[in-house]
Amino acid sequence: MGFEPVYDDRVFERRAYLAGPEAVRAAAWRDAWRAPAVSALVAARGGYGSVQVLPLLDIAEAQETPKVFVGYSDTTSLLVWLTLHCGIVSFHGPMIEGRFARGAEGYDSALFARVVCEAKAAGEITSPGLEALRPGEARGMLVGGTLTQLVSSLGTPYAFTPPAGHILFLDEVGERPFRIDRMLTQLRLSGVLARASAIVFNELPRCVEPEGSPEARAVVADLLADFPGPVLFGLPSGHTDRPMLTLPFGVTARVVGGAVPALVIEEAAVS
Repeated sequence: MGFEPVYDDRVFERRAYLAGPEAVRAAAWRDAWRAPAVSALVAARGGYGSVQVLPLLDIAEAQETPKVFVGYSDTTSLLVWLTLHCGIVSFHGPMIEGRFARGAEGYDSALFARVVCEAKAAGEITSPGLEALRPGEARGMLVGGTLTQLVSSLGTPYAFTPPAGHILFLDEVGERPFRIDRMLTQLRLSGVLARASAIVFNELPRCVEPEGSPEARAVVADLLADFPGPVLFGLPSGHTDRPMLTLPFGVTARVVGGAVPALVIEEAAVS
């Protein structure tokens, strides 16, 4: 794509199930963020551990030299921190392992370039499998990430606290439907859903009970039957078996829940 990829040797650090101690990971992040030659940080992979570095990062430092950060899954913690706590647009997009490494099978390169590299609104983002579980149209700041990470942040200094009228994107994989129910109920009880103007789900792949029923889609449709705004299901971003679509968090977007459902990005993510 014309980028010059570089990496920090600390990416190879190991500590049990983590990519090194949190102090090492935070230092690598901060060094890259401050480096004038670095325009973007792209996560190598997900797993667990990103939340541990948040107390070691500095909001003022991040705001001084805002950059592109791309990731999903476990790095939802960093997406939330950047977007809601630092006021910096972040990108729910492909990581190295499993996405960039697979080429066209792993991610939509045209959309990635449109969202991350062009100083104009990305426009309509849709997919053949996208459907409207609830109709309507809404506009607001697009935020979200992997459901497990979002609910895990509640009650901490780094909580997922989106503004009123936001568009909530939710991604998950391999969670049984009763767990999806539990996490959505937690978002409802915490007030997050009440502040949302629309909700967009990925396909929730492999989120099914062992006996095959119920599936997550049916559970979502039932839980959100009284949601006042549009609800879309099936946008392949995050954990998906299809090429991943890149979404900019922190920009104004519009959800169209009609015959041709779509997420429309109405604001440039970069300048």
